[in-house]
Amino acid sequence: MPLAKTKNAKTKKRPTTAPAAKPRARFHHGNLREALIQATLELVEEGGIERITVREAARRAGVSSGAPFRHFPNKTALMTAVAEEAMHRFRAEIEVALKRAAAADPLTRFRALGDAYFRWITRNPTHFRIISDRTLVDFVGSESLRDDNAATRRVMEGLLGQAQRERLVRPGDIAIMALAARAIAYGLGRMWIDGHFAQWDVAPKQVRPLIDRIFDLFVSGLAGGEAPAGRQG
Repeated sequence: MPLAKTKNAKTKKRPTTAPAAKPRARFHHGNLREALIQATLELVEEGGIERITVREAARRAGVSSGAPFRHFPNKTALMTAVAEEAMHRFRAEIEVALKRAAAADPLTRFRALGDAYFRWITRNPTHFRIISDRTLVDFVGSESLRDDNAATRRVMEGLLGQAQRERLVRPGDIAIMALAARAIAYGLGRMWIDGHFAQWDVAPKQVRPLIDRIFDLFVSGLAGGEAPAGRQG
């Protein structure tokens, strides 16, 4: 005969529904700003830029909804901070490319910037989405963004000017050459991010070799030479 349970006996209860997932607490004293930037990047990757709010970034970072407003009074301020981080990463990629090509001629070094630009995009697509949309950020009001952008432009125009003095590049307006290079690299980056290459019958494994051929074609045009056959890849 089974023993009767006492009123103090513990009984197991079956769980009904799984508890709701809580936001990860990642905030530590002194790094709230960085935690919010990282949370914003994750939210963009998951749901798109249009769904970002300062309060949602706070929830993802694991802090109170009012905490972020000391750093970011609105969405534009938050996205500008993310763009500043993106620009810093891009400049670091440029610096690495220039160091690797330090012994090369200025036109080859200029060509290396194209590789660095696309390499950075493929590694940081979310950063690129944010930094490429000027409607999301306060570019004029951000000294950091303006300084980094101007520094990259000086590098491009400096290399082209040196190449022109060494007669590696045909005579012409250096500023326009640099702008054309930026437009090509930016356009290709947007096409890759937005999935346009498939519409031009370019398979995923063909994208990188195609980008190389386009960059080589542009540089060859600057030099006034024949269009290269392209790299194998």
